[in-house]
Formats: sequence, C-alpha cells, structure tokens
Amino acid sequence: MNYYWIVFIAVALVSYLVQRRLNKIMSDASKVGISHGLRGKDVAELMLSQNGVTGVRIKCIDGLLTDHYDPTTKTISLSSDVYNGSNVTAAAVAAHETGHALQHAMGYQPLTMRSKLVPIVSFSSRLLSWVLLAGIILIELVPGILLAGICLFAVTTLFSFITLPVELNASQRALNWLGKTGIVSRADAPVAEKALRSAAYTYVVAAISSLATLIYYILIFMGRRE
Repeated sequence: MNYYWIVFIAVALVSYLVQRRLNKIMSDASKVGISHGLRGKDVAELMLSQNGVTGVRIKCIDGLLTDHYDPTTKTISLSSDVYNGSNVTAAAVAAHETGHALQHAMGYQPLTMRSKLVPIVSFSSRLLSWVLLAGIILIELVPGILLAGICLFAVTTLFSFITLPVELNASQRALNWLGKTGIVSRADAPVAEKALRSAAYTYVVAAISSLATLIYYILIFMGRRE
C-alpha cells in the first residue's frame, strides 16, 4: 500500500499549504478596516439582536483562530484579535461564529447531529491511538481490536463530514448578513468571502484526510497489505 503513503503525504502537504494561505489571507484582511468601526464583539451582538436571538454570551479568549461557538453553554468565544478588532477579519469571523448561534437557535439539523456526536467523538479520541496501535500489533492474534479501532475512527470521520455543511452554512449566513447590513462595504465584501472560504477549505482537507486514513486501516484489517 505504498500508494497510500503518497496520498497521506499529498494530503499533509495540501493541509499545510491551505493553512499557510489561510493565515496570510486572514492577516491581509485584518489590515482592512470596516466603515462602521465596530469591533468583533459588537458585530456578534448586533447580528444576534437583529436575528432575534437572546441568551447567548460572548466572551474573549486567548489564542489565534481559536474562535468557536459552544451550543451546550450558548457561548460565542472570540480570540482577542477578533473580539477587539475593527477590521474585515474580525467582522467575518465574529459573524461566522454568530452564524452557529443562529443555527442553534433555529434547530439547524447538521449542527444538532454534530452536537450529539461531540461526547462520542471525545470518548473515541481518548482511546483511538492506543486501540489502533494495539490492533495493528495484535492483528494476527486478536483482529477484533483493530476492528474496534476502525469503528472509533469512523465516528471521527463522520464528525468531520458533518462539520462541513455546518461550517459552510455559518459562513453563508455571515456573508449574507454582513452584505445586507453594509458593515463590510461592497468593495471589501470579496475580502471577507475569501477569508471565510479559505477557512472552509481547512475543514474539507481535514475530512478528506480522515477518510483516507480510515480506508487505510480498513485495508489493513482486510489483509490487503503489500
């Protein structure tokens, strides 16, 4: 299965290039101010208010690109650069995370499915590496261990693919709202769209990588080793 190593290397390279491009695009967009001078926190608050969503907390957290929405606590967490930033990157990221809050409020089904998988994925992730390692070492003696590892990994792969529509939909909600309100000018709208599209590519690469790895372990289990 040497060709699978080629696939893994290719996916890893693409992932690196996508992440590098994302960092550059986000950096460039952070230099473009927004006409209203709103901070990311203000953008999130306004988007929630205009969509009639209440009870969502917005907080500032450390890190770079650590922004996320937690449906269990109804909290939008924005990195300090986004929370306090008054630029296209901050507005786009804040609106994107608020898009997840809107999904939650409106019962968006893929988000509901992803939220239900979170505890299972968390449990699977803690055991996954050890089960797969033991499964490969003991494949001739106890093949069921590797099968169990494959099942655990399949859950994480499913999670990766369910994440795709959730992220794409949140970005579309963000872009539609930013365009409608004029917070990001028409001239700068393509910059925001480019930033969110680049962020979405990271999820696509992650899903493909997870699927390729899952297939690799399945082939090992089926005994198709070269």
